[in-house]
Amino acid sequence: MGSAIGEILPLALGVAISPIPIIAAILMLLSPKAIGTSVGFLVGWVLGIVVAVVVFTLLSSLIPASDPDAAKPVAGVIKIVLGLALLFLALRQWRGRPAAGAPAALPKWMSAIDSMTAVRGLLLGFVLSAVNPKNLLMGVAAGVAIGASGLDTGGVIVVTVVFVVIAASSVAVPVVAYLVAGARLQTPLERLRGWLEHNNATVMSILLLVIGVVVIGKGLASF
Repeated sequence: MGSAIGEILPLALGVAISPIPIIAAILMLLSPKAIGTSVGFLVGWVLGIVVAVVVFTLLSSLIPASDPDAAKPVAGVIKIVLGLALLFLALRQWRGRPAAGAPAALPKWMSAIDSMTAVRGLLLGFVLSAVNPKNLLMGVAAGVAIGASGLDTGGVIVVTVVFVVIAASSVAVPVVAYLVAGARLQTPLERLRGWLEHNNATVMSILLLVIGVVVIGKGLASF
């Protein structure tokens, strides 16, 4: 189980550190319907992570079982392909980063956050975690790692829970903190939002580069 957790940790951190969902959660916390939309977004975010990792864990578990010490070429090829896809996204993020002093380009849907309902927040959270290409690739890689680990059902559940908790933490922490501290967090949240908006592309490109290299390395080790 320890090796499986070691494999999914960088992937879970990759999902957690994604700036766009954090910015969305902060904007919701600063909106007129802060509690309803942010809680809905958190529920959708967690649900999307769970669906992505569980679906691909089940699919990867269909790969024929082999000796734990034997090579796993199918899982290795899948990991290498996923790692290359992450490197491609890292390059796109780096090339799309704003020039020095220029405002960062953010998704147009963020301007509609003030009028969002809890249901729309939930749907947005689900889409960003389960459908967004960057997070989906990391969910797929985690599912492949868990499904090919050879763990029993209990072990798979534990590793999956670890992945979900870490991956969801970056959205869960500000939402839960706001529920506890309320308006006292407004100024720190504004500062964090500004920093993330300006450094979104740089953070994601470096993050995807590191995780892509790690996933490719794990894939090569499967041969």
